[in-house]
Amino acid sequence: MTEDEVESLTTAWRTRWGRSPIAYQLRGRHADRWVRFHSLPESKRYADTEDEYEIILDRHHRVLAELGAEEGLYVIAVYFEDEEGRISPDPRHPGAVPWLAIEPGDDSPFEDAARLYVSMTSFDRRILDPLLRGVADDEIGYAIIAPLDLRWLYHPYDGGADVITPTARDRDVLKNRHADWLSTHPAGL
Repeated sequence: MTEDEVESLTTAWRTRWGRSPIAYQLRGRHADRWVRFHSLPESKRYADTEDEYEIILDRHHRVLAELGAEEGLYVIAVYFEDEEGRISPDPRHPGAVPWLAIEPGDDSPFEDAARLYVSMTSFDRRILDPLLRGVADDEIGYAIIAPLDLRWLYHPYDGGADVITPTARDRDVLKNRHADWLSTHPAGL
């Protein structure tokens, strides 16, 4: 991504979503359009077999396709400083460039400095599957996948995905279509 593309993303994000893109905080700020899907049957959190990884990846791709991910996508993830004070993206996040810094403080959920990295990609399993599998194994955190116009947000995590749809109606359609992927928890978690 060029500096102009990163700057354009920053402007678009602030216009559409406001505050910083900390993935898990978004569900509270946009509860009227939020839904959580679990990755495995019976809300199992982690895969033990390749068949279970296929279920996880299939569910991610089905929802992303239904959201309209065939277009270009942003992939955003948070990375933390290493022992030498460097921050670098995971190799399963190809083309990622620094986007926003997150310093510890009042608005940050992190105790240490972190940096959001962003890349632009296509809806291609060869690119997304290694990242989604890394997220499923809790090796990559705070990821967000979004279309270039940011009309929806998809936050995969180890155990499922939080989705913020363009409208409450869109959320309800997804919930009804994948009702067996929902949590039985009263708050939908």
